[in-house]
Amino acid sequence: MGYETARHLASLGMHVIIAGNEKEEGAAAVRRIKEEGCERKAEFVYIDLTSLKSVRNFAQAFKQRRLPLHVLVNNAGTMMVPERNTEDGFEFHFELNYLGHFLLTNLLLDTLKRSGGGAAAPGSSTCPPLLTTQGICYSSHGAYSQSKLALVLFTYYLQEQMMAGGFPVIANAVDPGMVDTALYDNLWSLAQAMKKPVAKILFRTPAEGASISVYAAAASEMEGVGGCYLYNGEKMQSSPPSYDSELQAELWKKSCELVGLKEV
Repeated sequence: MGYETARHLASLGMHVIIAGNEKEEGAAAVRRIKEEGCERKAEFVYIDLTSLKSVRNFAQAFKQRRLPLHVLVNNAGTMMVPERNTEDGFEFHFELNYLGHFLLTNLLLDTLKRSGGGAAAPGSSTCPPLLTTQGICYSSHGAYSQSKLALVLFTYYLQEQMMAGGFPVIANAVDPGMVDTALYDNLWSLAQAMKKPVAKILFRTPAEGASISVYAAAASEMEGVGGCYLYNGEKMQSSPPSYDSELQAELWKKSCELVGLKEV
Protein backbone atom coordinates (compact mmCIF):
# COMPACT_ATOMS: atom_id res chain seq x y z
CA MET A 1 0.00 0.00 0.00
CA GLY A 2 2.83 2.38 0.77
CA TYR A 3 4.29 1.95 -2.70
CA GLU A 4 0.93 2.34 -4.43
CA THR A 5 0.17 5.47 -2.38
CA ALA A 6 3.54 6.99 -3.27
CA ARG A 7 3.17 6.04 -6.94
CA HIS A 8 -0.26 7.65 -7.21
CA LEU A 9 0.74 10.85 -5.41
CA ALA A 10 3.81 11.13 -7.63
CA SER A 11 1.58 10.76 -10.70
CA LEU A 12 -0.32 13.81 -9.46
CA GLY A 13 2.88 15.84 -9.63
CA MET A 14 3.87 15.68 -5.98
CA HIS A 15 7.47 15.34 -4.83
CA VAL A 16 7.18 12.13 -2.82
CA ILE A 17 9.53 11.02 -0.06
CA ILE A 18 9.17 7.33 0.76
CA ALA A 19 10.25 6.83 4.36
CA GLY A 20 10.88 3.27 5.52
CA ASN A 21 13.32 0.79 7.02
CA GLU A 22 13.87 -1.39 3.94
CA LYS A 23 16.57 0.38 1.93
CA GLU A 24 16.69 -1.95 -1.06
CA GLU A 25 12.90 -2.14 -1.30
CA GLY A 26 12.66 1.65 -1.01
CA ALA A 27 15.26 2.24 -3.71
CA ALA A 28 13.47 -0.20 -6.02
CA ALA A 29 10.17 1.60 -5.42
CA VAL A 30 11.74 4.92 -6.37
CA ARG A 31 13.17 3.45 -9.58
CA ARG A 32 9.79 2.00 -10.58
CA ILE A 33 8.01 5.31 -9.93
CA LYS A 34 10.54 7.29 -11.97
CA GLU A 35 10.38 4.79 -14.83
CA GLU A 36 6.68 5.55 -15.20
CA GLY A 37 7.38 9.20 -15.99
CA CYS A 38 10.56 11.24 -16.27
CA GLU A 39 8.98 14.20 -14.50
CA ARG A 40 8.03 12.23 -11.38
CA LYS A 41 9.94 13.18 -8.26
CA ALA A 42 10.45 10.41 -5.74
CA GLU A 43 13.15 9.54 -3.24
CA PHE A 44 13.72 7.15 -0.38
CA VAL A 45 14.87 8.18 3.09
CA TYR A 46 15.53 5.71 5.88
CA ILE A 47 13.47 5.72 9.07
CA ASP A 48 12.83 3.05 11.67
CA LEU A 49 9.53 3.75 13.40
CA THR A 50 10.39 1.31 16.19
CA SER A 51 13.20 3.65 17.22
CA LEU A 52 12.40 7.10 18.63
CA LYS A 53 16.00 8.11 17.91
CA SER A 54 15.59 7.19 14.23
CA VAL A 55 12.33 9.15 14.02
CA ARG A 56 14.02 12.21 15.50
CA ASN A 57 16.96 11.90 13.12
CA PHE A 58 14.62 11.67 10.13
CA ALA A 59 12.58 14.69 11.21
CA GLN A 60 15.69 16.77 11.86
CA ALA A 61 17.19 15.90 8.47
CA PHE A 62 13.92 16.68 6.69
CA LYS A 63 13.52 20.07 8.37
CA GLN A 64 17.11 21.00 7.56
CA ARG A 65 16.20 20.75 3.86
CA ARG A 66 13.54 23.45 4.36
CA LEU A 67 11.10 21.68 2.07
CA PRO A 68 7.35 22.31 2.36
CA LEU A 69 5.21 19.44 3.62
CA HIS A 70 1.66 19.31 2.31
CA VAL A 71 0.76 15.67 2.95
CA LEU A 72 1.90 13.20 5.59
CA VAL A 73 0.59 9.63 5.21
CA ASN A 74 1.26 7.52 8.30
CA ASN A 75 1.06 4.18 6.53
CA ALA A 76 3.65 1.85 8.10
CA GLY A 77 2.39 -0.97 10.25
CA THR A 78 2.59 -4.57 11.34
CA MET A 79 0.12 -7.16 12.60
CA MET A 80 0.07 -10.31 14.71
CA VAL A 81 3.75 -10.16 15.67
CA PRO A 82 4.61 -12.50 18.58
CA GLU A 83 5.21 -10.76 21.90
CA ARG A 84 8.32 -8.60 21.78
CA ASN A 85 9.51 -5.14 22.75
CA THR A 86 11.31 -2.49 20.72
CA GLU A 87 14.73 -1.09 21.57
CA ASP A 88 12.90 1.70 23.42
CA GLY A 89 11.14 -0.86 25.60
CA PHE A 90 7.63 -0.51 24.11
CA GLU A 91 5.35 -3.28 22.90
CA PHE A 92 6.18 -3.76 19.21
CA HIS A 93 2.74 -3.06 17.69
CA PHE A 94 2.27 0.01 19.88
CA GLU A 95 5.49 1.72 18.81
CA LEU A 96 5.53 0.75 15.13
CA ASN A 97 1.84 1.26 14.42
CA TYR A 98 1.22 4.25 16.65
CA LEU A 99 3.90 5.83 18.85
CA GLY A 100 6.47 6.28 16.07
CA HIS A 101 3.82 7.98 13.93
CA PHE A 102 2.74 10.13 16.87
CA LEU A 103 6.27 11.43 17.36
CA LEU A 104 6.92 11.89 13.64
CA THR A 105 3.70 13.86 13.13
CA ASN A 106 4.41 16.13 16.08
CA LEU A 107 8.01 16.77 15.02
CA LEU A 108 6.81 17.76 11.54
CA LEU A 109 3.71 19.61 12.71
CA ASP A 110 5.23 23.09 12.47
CA THR A 111 6.23 22.37 8.87
CA LEU A 112 2.71 21.13 8.09
CA LYS A 113 1.26 24.29 9.65
CA ARG A 114 3.47 26.56 7.55
CA SER A 115 2.79 24.57 4.38
CA GLY A 116 -0.94 24.13 4.90
CA GLY A 117 -1.14 20.37 4.80
CA GLY A 118 -2.88 17.29 6.04
CA ALA A 119 -2.18 14.03 7.79
CA ALA A 120 -3.82 10.69 7.08
CA ALA A 121 -3.46 7.71 9.37
CA PRO A 122 -4.58 4.33 8.04
CA GLY A 123 -6.12 2.32 10.84
CA SER A 124 -9.24 0.77 12.27
CA SER A 125 -10.96 1.22 15.61
CA THR A 126 -12.76 -1.97 16.47
CA CYS A 127 -11.44 -2.67 19.95
CA PRO A 128 -12.36 -1.52 23.47
CA PRO A 129 -10.48 1.29 25.25
CA LEU A 130 -6.74 0.95 25.64
CA LEU A 131 -5.63 -1.59 28.20
CA THR A 132 -2.22 -2.53 29.50
CA THR A 133 -0.96 -5.99 28.58
CA GLN A 134 1.17 -6.25 31.70
CA GLY A 135 0.05 -8.95 34.08
CA ILE A 136 -2.40 -10.52 31.63
CA CYS A 137 -2.15 -13.05 28.84
CA TYR A 138 -0.56 -11.41 25.80
CA SER A 139 -2.67 -11.24 22.66
CA SER A 140 -0.99 -10.14 19.43
CA HIS A 141 -4.41 -9.43 17.92
CA GLY A 142 -5.38 -7.35 20.95
CA ALA A 143 -2.08 -5.44 20.80
CA TYR A 144 -2.59 -4.75 17.09
CA SER A 145 -6.18 -3.60 17.62
CA GLN A 146 -5.23 -1.27 20.45
CA SER A 147 -2.44 0.29 18.40
CA LYS A 148 -4.97 1.03 15.66
CA LEU A 149 -7.49 2.48 18.10
CA ALA A 150 -4.69 4.71 19.38
CA LEU A 151 -4.18 6.03 15.84
CA VAL A 152 -7.83 6.99 15.53
CA LEU A 153 -7.94 8.62 18.98
CA PHE A 154 -4.77 10.52 18.08
CA THR A 155 -6.21 11.64 14.72
CA TYR A 156 -9.41 13.02 16.23
CA TYR A 157 -7.56 14.85 19.01
CA LEU A 158 -5.04 16.32 16.56
CA GLN A 159 -7.87 17.61 14.38
CA GLU A 160 -9.52 19.28 17.38
CA GLN A 161 -6.25 21.02 18.27
CA MET A 162 -5.69 22.24 14.72
CA MET A 163 -9.22 23.65 14.54
CA ALA A 164 -8.95 25.30 17.96
CA GLY A 165 -5.67 26.95 16.98
CA GLY A 166 -6.92 28.04 13.56
CA PHE A 167 -4.14 26.16 11.78
CA PRO A 168 -4.56 25.14 8.10
CA VAL A 169 -3.93 21.46 8.84
CA ILE A 170 -6.45 18.63 8.61
CA ALA A 171 -6.19 15.10 9.98
CA ASN A 172 -8.22 12.08 8.94
CA ALA A 173 -8.24 8.38 9.76
CA VAL A 174 -8.32 5.89 6.90
CA ASP A 175 -9.48 2.27 7.03
CA PRO A 176 -8.56 0.47 3.78
CA GLY A 177 -10.32 -2.73 4.87
CA MET A 178 -8.71 -6.11 4.18
CA VAL A 179 -5.90 -5.63 1.68
CA ASP A 180 -3.78 -8.42 0.21
CA THR A 181 -0.37 -7.34 1.51
CA ALA A 182 2.49 -8.73 3.59
CA LEU A 183 0.66 -7.50 6.69
CA TYR A 184 -0.78 -11.00 7.03
CA ASP A 185 2.58 -12.79 6.86
CA ASN A 186 2.60 -13.35 10.62
CA LEU A 187 -0.55 -15.47 10.59
CA TRP A 188 0.03 -19.06 11.65
CA SER A 189 0.67 -21.41 8.74
CA LEU A 190 -2.82 -22.94 8.44
CA ALA A 191 -4.43 -19.49 8.49
CA GLN A 192 -2.03 -18.32 5.78
CA ALA A 193 -2.89 -21.33 3.61
CA MET A 194 -6.59 -20.58 4.02
CA LYS A 195 -6.07 -16.87 3.40
CA LYS A 196 -4.47 -17.22 -0.06
CA PRO A 197 -7.53 -18.37 -2.06
CA VAL A 198 -9.86 -16.13 -0.05
CA ALA A 199 -7.69 -13.05 -0.56
CA LYS A 200 -8.00 -13.24 -4.33
CA ILE A 201 -11.78 -13.03 -4.04
CA LEU A 202 -12.51 -10.91 -0.97
CA PHE A 203 -9.41 -8.79 -0.28
CA ARG A 204 -8.66 -5.49 -1.96
CA THR A 205 -5.50 -5.13 -4.02
CA PRO A 206 -2.78 -2.83 -2.63
CA ALA A 207 -3.73 -0.24 -5.26
CA GLU A 208 -7.36 -0.35 -4.20
CA GLY A 209 -6.40 -0.02 -0.54
CA ALA A 210 -4.05 2.86 -1.28
CA SER A 211 -6.78 4.71 -3.15
CA ILE A 212 -8.46 5.52 0.18
CA SER A 213 -5.32 7.23 1.50
CA VAL A 214 -4.88 9.08 -1.79
CA TYR A 215 -8.51 10.21 -1.63
CA ALA A 216 -8.00 11.57 1.89
CA ALA A 217 -4.79 13.31 0.88
CA ALA A 218 -5.63 14.74 -2.52
CA ALA A 219 -9.34 14.71 -3.39
CA SER A 220 -10.75 18.19 -3.94
CA GLU A 221 -13.87 17.38 -1.92
CA MET A 222 -11.68 16.57 1.10
CA GLU A 223 -9.94 19.95 1.08
CA GLY A 224 -10.43 21.52 4.49
CA VAL A 225 -12.37 18.50 5.75
CA GLY A 226 -10.86 16.82 8.82
CA GLY A 227 -11.72 14.57 11.71
CA CYS A 228 -13.20 11.92 9.41
CA TYR A 229 -13.03 8.16 9.48
CA LEU A 230 -12.91 7.00 5.87
CA TYR A 231 -13.75 3.47 4.79
CA ASN A 232 -13.80 2.66 1.09
CA GLY A 233 -13.75 6.38 0.32
CA GLU A 234 -16.83 7.13 2.42
CA LYS A 235 -17.19 8.84 5.77
CA MET A 236 -18.18 6.26 8.39
CA GLN A 237 -18.58 6.12 12.15
CA SER A 238 -15.65 4.56 13.99
CA SER A 239 -16.15 2.59 17.19
CA PRO A 240 -17.66 4.40 20.22
CA PRO A 241 -14.41 4.41 22.29
CA SER A 242 -12.65 6.40 19.56
CA TYR A 243 -14.96 9.38 20.23
CA ASP A 244 -14.21 9.46 23.96
CA SER A 245 -12.71 12.94 24.38
CA GLU A 246 -11.26 12.10 27.80
CA LEU A 247 -9.55 9.02 26.40
CA GLN A 248 -8.20 11.06 23.48
CA ALA A 249 -6.72 13.66 25.83
CA GLU A 250 -5.36 11.00 28.19
CA LEU A 251 -3.66 9.14 25.34
CA TRP A 252 -2.16 12.36 23.95
CA LYS A 253 -0.76 13.37 27.32
CA LYS A 254 0.69 9.92 28.00
CA SER A 255 2.16 9.70 24.50
CA CYS A 256 3.91 13.05 24.96
CA GLU A 257 5.42 11.72 28.18
CA LEU A 258 6.55 8.49 26.52
CA VAL A 259 8.34 10.23 23.64
CA GLY A 260 9.63 13.18 25.66
CA LEU A 261 7.54 15.94 24.11
CA LYS A 262 5.93 18.92 25.76
CA GLU A 263 2.18 18.87 25.22
CA VAL A 264 1.24 20.88 22.15
